[in-house]
Amino acid sequence: MKKWFIRNRKTDYREIAKEFGISEIVSKLLVNRDIIDKDSIKSFINPSYENFHNPREMKDLVKGVRIMKQKIEEGKKIMVVGDYDVDGVISLFELYTALKRCSADVVYEIPDRIKDGYGINESIIDKAYDIGVDTIITCDNGIAAIDTIKHGKQLGMTIIVTDHHDIPFVETEGGTRKNISSEADAIINPKQEDCKYKFKLLCGAGVAFKFIEVLYEEMGIDKSEAYKFIEYTAIATVCDVVDLTSENRIFVKNGLELLNETSNLGLTELIKVTGIENKEISVYHLGFVIGPSLNAAGRLDSAKKGVALLLSDNQEEAATLAKELHELNVQRKDITQQGVERAIEYIENNKMMRDKVLVVYTPETHESIAGIVAGRIREKYNLPTIVLTKAKDGVKGSARSIEGYNMFEELNKCKELLGRFGGHPMAAGLSLEEENILELRKKLNNQTTLTDEDIIPKLYLDMQLPLEKINYDLINDLNTLEPFGKGNSKPLFGEKGVTVVRGTILGKNKNVLKLKMIMRNGIYIDGIYFGDIEEFENVITDKYGIDELNRLYNGNCRLKLDMVFYPSINEFNGRVSIQIVVENFR
Repeated sequence: MKKWFIRNRKTDYREIAKEFGISEIVSKLLVNRDIIDKDSIKSFINPSYENFHNPREMKDLVKGVRIMKQKIEEGKKIMVVGDYDVDGVISLFELYTALKRCSADVVYEIPDRIKDGYGINESIIDKAYDIGVDTIITCDNGIAAIDTIKHGKQLGMTIIVTDHHDIPFVETEGGTRKNISSEADAIINPKQEDCKYKFKLLCGAGVAFKFIEVLYEEMGIDKSEAYKFIEYTAIATVCDVVDLTSENRIFVKNGLELLNETSNLGLTELIKVTGIENKEISVYHLGFVIGPSLNAAGRLDSAKKGVALLLSDNQEEAATLAKELHELNVQRKDITQQGVERAIEYIENNKMMRDKVLVVYTPETHESIAGIVAGRIREKYNLPTIVLTKAKDGVKGSARSIEGYNMFEELNKCKELLGRFGGHPMAAGLSLEEENILELRKKLNNQTTLTDEDIIPKLYLDMQLPLEKINYDLINDLNTLEPFGKGNSKPLFGEKGVTVVRGTILGKNKNVLKLKMIMRNGIYIDGIYFGDIEEFENVITDKYGIDELNRLYNGNCRLKLDMVFYPSINEFNGRVSIQIVVENFR
């Protein structure tokens, strides 16, 4: 069972509500998400283009744009180098399309996930040189490519980096860290220490969009033309799991509106083939339908297929590419499930249930889905997880972490056992020799300070809310906070001692539990639970006995439960009513 916590930020949310003309509940929800300064609140409430920050404040952005303008005017050959995930594909598509609009002589390249690994490399530099490329601009990569960029500069190339990843560093003998940078002619990344840009959490496509804003201005193109890229930036923003606050919220809120009316042939065909045509496109569809389809090409084929889909101006070609991407994603789902099953079997066979950090080696798992498998295992056991697979050279893997365990820092303590590694607190990638796997598992577990308490799943509630206080106005207020995601989680409320009078199992697969409850004012309200019904039944049986569970299903019980929930609207057969979506119970 999860451990519940109520957020309790000490700020005068009543004063915020009064100043900005919002309800006290919405004010408290904003405060709980650390949205407390006036500019952030204003931008959150009104996520319009006028609340974009000035892109010219980003370090080296104007410099990079002016270099690019000069190269375009001189007719120099330009190459855009992206990456194989959704963010890399979309940021490349945006820059390539914008440079074409500016009449640039431009080509593009994406590394192969298996052969090349992440980001720009020397073989890409050499290929660019061989075809006469004068200038390279990276997107969603390049900040850590110190030696690669040095190689490009030695060949006489001009190189512009646009990226959003953490700044690389070296450790001195005293253990302090010193940031390092490449010899690129312009380095555009809001995370640089001396970058004064107000928002640091853009994805790669967000940084590319900022570049395009200024490029269009400098090239005499109406800046509003850049806004057509917002629908694509929205996809990358959701799929790269950056915080949906400030400018990211502006991208996603407005991008969803544009996507629902998209004129992009490739996206239109992808929406059709994935079965979400005539549905309102939401954050869910970006993160779990469109994004994974674009991602699947980079995992199992070539990410260039995703770029080709977005660039396509031929309906037949777009339909073919969309079908291929969809089929690749179906295949990816199948091999992911196989990978998860292998990982669980490995954990059980190797008696790892007492480990605080799971190091799983399944050589047959496709290395492109190691990160997804690690994420699924992390969710199942709520433990930091590393999934390793057999690669062309040694062993490669991906890591996913939990709150309170800094995966990058912990791997850094084991660097003598590793080849290459990199990442951040919640995720990392690594390589090592096969003979070091067992030692890595031992060292990570011996050095961890994680306790049994730390690995209990945590659920954060925004506030206690009596069910009888729920009404349509409150639900409308909550809807204004959408889209939900990282940094702006769906609000969760709690209530103790809710009286449940009936339970009904619904759904084709019997996987939905409907609960009828009676509120303190004597009025009934429905609740819907999409969790583990068997677990629910076991909890009731263990506490009250099988007879009480039978009475629940027969509709003659008065069961008391504490609940975590989210209020929503249920529309069925033309009837509209308020219901709660039950997230957890005890």
